[in-house]
Amino acid sequence: MLETLLDQEWVKIIIVILAGFLVGLDIKTHRIKKDSASEIGSVRTYAFIALVSYVFAKINIYLYLIGYIAIVAHLLLFYSKKLQNKKSGILLFLLTSLVYTFGIIIIRYDAWFLIVVFIAIVFISNLNQRLKKFYKVFDEREVETLAKVVLLSGVILPLLPRTNIHEYIPVSFFKVWLAVVVVSMFSYVGYILKRYIFKEKGYWLTGILGGMYSSTATTIVLAKKAMNSKSVDLFVSSIVIATAVMYLRLLGIAFAFNIGIADRLAIPFIVLALLTTLISIYFYHRARRDLNSNLNEEEDQNPLELGTAFLFAFMFIFLASLTHIVLSRYGDMGLNILSLVVGMTDIDPLVLSILSSKFNVTADAATTAILIATGSNNILKALYSYFFSKNKIGVISAICLIVLGLLTIGAGFII
Repeated sequence: MLETLLDQEWVKIIIVILAGFLVGLDIKTHRIKKDSASEIGSVRTYAFIALVSYVFAKINIYLYLIGYIAIVAHLLLFYSKKLQNKKSGILLFLLTSLVYTFGIIIIRYDAWFLIVVFIAIVFISNLNQRLKKFYKVFDEREVETLAKVVLLSGVILPLLPRTNIHEYIPVSFFKVWLAVVVVSMFSYVGYILKRYIFKEKGYWLTGILGGMYSSTATTIVLAKKAMNSKSVDLFVSSIVIATAVMYLRLLGIAFAFNIGIADRLAIPFIVLALLTTLISIYFYHRARRDLNSNLNEEEDQNPLELGTAFLFAFMFIFLASLTHIVLSRYGDMGLNILSLVVGMTDIDPLVLSILSSKFNVTADAATTAILIATGSNNILKALYSYFFSKNKIGVISAICLIVLGLLTIGAGFII
């Protein structure tokens, strides 16, 4: 019904005129305090430009091009006048050119595309004040850092093979580089949040966001950044909150794949998630009391932590190989020992395998195995936390994670 209505010619004309009118109104609003020499016509002018573009494009493409040439000629005269007044901005030229495309856009594509273009114009044209504030704190080195992120994730990653490296190394170069990208991305997101958006909550939010994907990688990133920091409570709370989110993520995966096992995991995982969250909140509130003295004392000089990322990738390969050896001897060693070893790497594949009934075990045995693997992973994160920070932050975080790991493993044997 709606699509049929939008295909009507009279509806297209109304949309084109309205979009041109609103763009003109937006321009007028931003330039109301300036002299008329900085404007091209009135609000109606842009409505007429949009209408002319539709009529000319409908009649003939050559007529449409002639119309644009005429508009460009007028804009050149306008621009020469601006240069005489020592003004050189070309924003009005760009906006006028975009308004002139409204007609041919709605003819060759559809109304939705035109609406998206209109929204983009309004959004970008209203960024000026926000950008002025951003320029005051923007470091030109950010462009280079962003280029590195694009190179790592958008250029190199898609080119790597996805077949296993070797019979005894059951991971591909794609997965290894993905580990590099993940660690670097968490580091970069935390840096952006801390510097530009949430100065006092940046790393804490990094812990929450990182826990949704990999609490292990997030722990490594935060521990590395905590090496030279005096913000003890802030980093401890950030590292711990990633594990709290991990419990909820694994519980969500369980409910998606196997309700029976998920019901058994619900109570221990929810209790452990609440306990972990309370620990994180305790340290975070302590950090807020020291906001002025600690949270702003250092500037992050290594937003990507590439050295840490490559080290994590190496450990990922080593632990994956170790897991492969244990898997090959699964029948002799037992599921619980397997879970304990697999917990030292990425536990999601094991959890998904158990939930999908890949292992022929009872629901109770599967629940125990998942809890053991999760607790083992917490102990691994404790080791990472201390190894990468080597300070008080690492010690406190490690103690918290070891306690949580032992409680989780203990719950596995009790359930």
